[in-house]
Amino acid sequence: MKKDVQIYPRIIEKTEDWPIYRLSEDRTAFIRDIEDFTFQRLSTQNWQDRVDMIVKTIYQERIRIKESPWKVDPPNDRTFWSKISKRLIKKSLDRNDPEAQAAAEDILRKIIHRYSEEIVGTFKIPTFRFAQRFLTVLFDRLLNAAVDKSITSVWRGRRQLYERLNVEGDVETVRHLFRYGTVVVVPTHSSNLDSILVGYAMDQIMGLPSFSYGAGLNLYNFGPAAYFMNRLGAYRVDRRKKNAIYLETLKTMSNLSMQRGVNSLFFPGGTRSRSGELEMELKMGLLGTTVEAQRAMCQQASPSKVFIVPMVIGYHFVLEAPFLIEQHLRYTGREQYLRLRDDSTSVRQWLRFVWRFFSTTNDITLSVGKPMDVLGNFVDAQGRSFDRFGKEIDIREYFLANSGDVNEDRQREAEYTKLLAERIVDRYHIENVVLSSHLIAFAVFEMLVHDNPKLDIFGLLRLPPDDFRFPFHAVVEVVEQMQQQLFEWEQTGRIRLSAEARLAAPEVVRHGVSKLGVFHREKPLKFVKDGGIISSNFRVLYFYHNRLRNYGLEKAVHWKSEEIEVLKAD
Repeated sequence: MKKDVQIYPRIIEKTEDWPIYRLSEDRTAFIRDIEDFTFQRLSTQNWQDRVDMIVKTIYQERIRIKESPWKVDPPNDRTFWSKISKRLIKKSLDRNDPEAQAAAEDILRKIIHRYSEEIVGTFKIPTFRFAQRFLTVLFDRLLNAAVDKSITSVWRGRRQLYERLNVEGDVETVRHLFRYGTVVVVPTHSSNLDSILVGYAMDQIMGLPSFSYGAGLNLYNFGPAAYFMNRLGAYRVDRRKKNAIYLETLKTMSNLSMQRGVNSLFFPGGTRSRSGELEMELKMGLLGTTVEAQRAMCQQASPSKVFIVPMVIGYHFVLEAPFLIEQHLRYTGREQYLRLRDDSTSVRQWLRFVWRFFSTTNDITLSVGKPMDVLGNFVDAQGRSFDRFGKEIDIREYFLANSGDVNEDRQREAEYTKLLAERIVDRYHIENVVLSSHLIAFAVFEMLVHDNPKLDIFGLLRLPPDDFRFPFHAVVEVVEQMQQQLFEWEQTGRIRLSAEARLAAPEVVRHGVSKLGVFHREKPLKFVKDGGIISSNFRVLYFYHNRLRNYGLEKAVHWKSEEIEVLKAD
């Protein structure tokens, strides 16, 4: 069932010609541009608002240093903010005179400079090449582990690594767009593995130059991770910092790097999906910088465009699933959610987990979405935009003022950003590739829901999994009905199916159960001796079930208690 893997040639052969490398070589000038641009944006506020912003920033930073210090924080962090605070008091910035204004401007510039230096990373070619080799071994081990008496075969596996990274979608169109502007990839986000995996696939399979990507500053607390990310084009994002100066500096960096042609990757959902669902609401901050960058290009009469490429990442197994669903339930349930005692720390269960890790294969799917402009219009391989009727449009017209010139209008651009976010969410659900594990998790959990109609989700998750066994024939019947609906949706372009999800229903069930949450110590689903299916953890099963939530797929099943029944174990 596997398709031949296509490995694309590099679209820019010399690493020295990559936009991210050229930006790194010009880092000092780039930081200066960020400082000037950010200062001008913040200086549009009136005097008192600017002073209040500086005071609030200093206060928040001193609280951060006291209550939430990290190892990665600069050693002079406390000293810097203490000096800034003393100077603020000394200059009495509540006065609006030339001396106070000059002091306030100098303080503001110093803060912006500190943030800019912290955010902007570098790109070192030797480190990049080492990372390529290291990640090849890592992913080969993770995705291609095979049982064999030979030590070397454990590392080589039974199939090529690239066959495990299933890249689907119109990759050729995305590759062509690099000639016409800046490409911004916006993936779904469910694992800390996502950015590394996507970057590796775009480099090794799609043949694309390296992208600029955001990395949480907390990851830099781990020395080796900090070393690599500091040298692989990552820009640092400190989610502890919520003040206006920091956020404006971060957005400016994103905006100006795109204007310089540096391709970008960021997760518009902002963080990993705690529920396991595809993102329904996106953050507007970095997403809005794509609209700002496009408008700036139009103002400069540049023919370059910013292209948005949604990407949906599909896993049979998410390492953090138990932790993520716990967080989700604790947040949404509050007093309704009772955390269950974790009985999964026995030596036997740990040994079983290690065995599965070294003996089971695992696939990952990257679904490359249809490229769009920053207004959500589809674009062709030449970067031309088309409206929903297939008519070619000039994106510059969307940024025109009444005078006929392109102008900055923050309110207008905020509305465009909302429209773009809605379009991306829509494409996530269309470009989503249904894996066999997604389908079986959804089917079995919906059987549990149907068998317990009076319980809400928290009541369902408090049920003891040991008391339930799902008959194979009943699961097959539910999956078969859901498949028929999915086949129809695929024909009308509402969703996509993996090759395994198209198999006969009994094969889908067997394949899905074997792949679902394969490395978890507590298996979401597994077969028992009589052929039935049981779950060791309803919460983790719920996490994987949620991948197909919001489609209404459960409505495709004709629930009949005498035909589809969840049996209570003896």
